Amino acid sequence: MEEHNNHLDESFRDHISTVDADGKRVWVYPKKPKGFFTTARNYVSYVFLLLFIAIPFIRIKGDPLILLNVIERKFILFGIIFWPQDFHLFLLAMIAFIVFIVLFTVVYGRVFCGWACPQTIFMEMVFRKIEYWIEGDYRSQMALDKAPLSVNKFFKKLAKHTIFLSFSFFISNLFLTYIIGTDEWWKVVSDNPVNHIGGLVSIVVFTFVFYGVFARFREQVCTTVCPYGRLQGVMLDKNSINVAYDYVRGEIRGFLKRGEDREAEGKGDCIDCHQCVVVCPTGIDIRNGVQMECINCTMCMDECDSIMLKINKPKGLIRYVSEEGIRNRTGFIWTKKVISYTIILVVLVVALVVLLATRPDVETTILRTPGMLYQSQGNDKYSNLYNFKIINKTRDTIPIRFEITSHAGEIKLVGQIPVIVPNALSEGALFIVLDQKDITKIKTPITIGVFEGNEMIDEVSTSFVGPVK
Repeated sequence: MEEHNNHLDESFRDHISTVDADGKRVWVYPKKPKGFFTTARNYVSYVFLLLFIAIPFIRIKGDPLILLNVIERKFILFGIIFWPQDFHLFLLAMIAFIVFIVLFTVVYGRVFCGWACPQTIFMEMVFRKIEYWIEGDYRSQMALDKAPLSVNKFFKKLAKHTIFLSFSFFISNLFLTYIIGTDEWWKVVSDNPVNHIGGLVSIVVFTFVFYGVFARFREQVCTTVCPYGRLQGVMLDKNSINVAYDYVRGEIRGFLKRGEDREAEGKGDCIDCHQCVVVCPTGIDIRNGVQMECINCTMCMDECDSIMLKINKPKGLIRYVSEEGIRNRTGFIWTKKVISYTIILVVLVVALVVLLATRPDVETTILRTPGMLYQSQGNDKYSNLYNFKIINKTRDTIPIRFEITSHAGEIKLVGQIPVIVPNALSEGALFIVLDQKDITKIKTPITIGVFEGNEMIDEVSTSFVGPVK
């Protein structure tokens, strides 16, 4: 890299490309891309867009495929319901996901940002395409913005921002289905608005948030808000694969002259056409090396390849490659760092699978009612009042009964025999009655079994308070 840096002015690292010396926003007008990787990303993006739209409506035995209901603390990932009592499983799943992102970044750089990130997909594959369709390519957009207000400019801007706002409204509704589910969302949009003020306000607020992001904020989300770009500096090393400029082949840069022998003049394959800069959606010069703003979108790769074909040079001056690969002309290497991350990821995934496989279908909590003393029932019998909570993590209705498994006592339910409904929390109260002879301490430990028929599906430990003689 030192050899490459000899040709560079490193001052670009002191500021981001979309802010000038006075701190003002530099608006980016990226050239409309085309080429092999752009076509591939289009198809991949269409698949992800379909998935984004379809996932809230996909159901597994009546439950959504993914639900992130932070309001009711109910999370469903791939049909598996996570209750507050399963927080350790949810946390482990999130840790495994983060480690996967780290591992993937160490090996393949920011491929996620360019190919799978919702921000990139909606910005480049939806809103940017609408902008190209209405206002034309980058030169036409720049000319339109600089032109004085006219009927043509007014209607083009009105049409673009109306469509932007409409798509933002659609994304806002889609976002809400991931939080409250499609059934509740339908009630919000179809029922009397007075009954769903909170939901409607959320839709309106998120509509303008998304509109602001895609109409104005744009690449600033990646360069200023999202922490992933800044974290990549910690995660990447010289063996990480990124969209990178082959400075060994490209330097020294120089404009192409008719009939010149570039090799004899000490020039590289880069003709300094700046097309890789013009096409970049974050406004950077990829030839400066790995940068925080780069999202690995491959647009510069396609643009550079088209230039190389025109000047009869091999494609790949800008390509997926590691720093080590550029310098030593080598392929991918499995480093100790990559191997260690892989081992950690495998351990986390195995632990998560084991915990999910052994997770009980019913989870019961039985606690003495606070502030209540024991009650005398006569004949040397005493009772305690308890509150119970039962979470049914299955999709079946379960009739249950309680039975003391540690002592010869009696359980009296307050109210009807509980029937535990699917995917829900059931609560109630009960009395436990023990003989004086079984009360050995001020707080006697006891165990209570939860039975479905003759099968014990859970067992709970609690304590019984009574007089000791």
